[in-house]
Amino acid sequence: MATLVRHVMTETPKTLTSSMDAYDAAGIMASYDVGAVPVTDEDGSLLGLVTDRDLVIRVLAGRRDPHAVHLGDMATKTVVSVTPDTQLSTARDLMAEHQVRRLPVLKDERLVGILSLGDVALASASKRNVGEALEDVSESPSTEDRNEGPAPGTPERASEAR
Repeated sequence: MATLVRHVMTETPKTLTSSMDAYDAAGIMASYDVGAVPVTDEDGSLLGLVTDRDLVIRVLAGRRDPHAVHLGDMATKTVVSVTPDTQLSTARDLMAEHQVRRLPVLKDERLVGILSLGDVALASASKRNVGEALEDVSESPSTEDRNEGPAPGTPERASEAR
């Protein structure tokens, strides 16, 4: 039997409204040790997602006043989402394809949970698949040009000592 998103997602994640500010998002993230907060309207419909990276790039790096930046103005509004009945392997593939670490879980257009790459990793029987998904999600032009480090394998001097 395939594992479904509903089996591993975080149910009823903490949410904020679009009129709240960047300080509110940072406070929720710190209090609950999460890296993303869904932004919803009063009826629970998802309006967007604010991540810790959004706070850094869209607020701090721009030297904007966190009290003056409303979440409705800074949230990523075009989000990739899944349903509770989505297969976990499909969700993992979506994360890799869209290079995201979190997927809101929607049922009838209402937020019912959130799935993180960490949730996928803990539930996955294949650490290799999770590693590949993490690599795909993390890959960017800035990471392609890194120091390759030592060649993999056992160094000759260690092999000769045997």
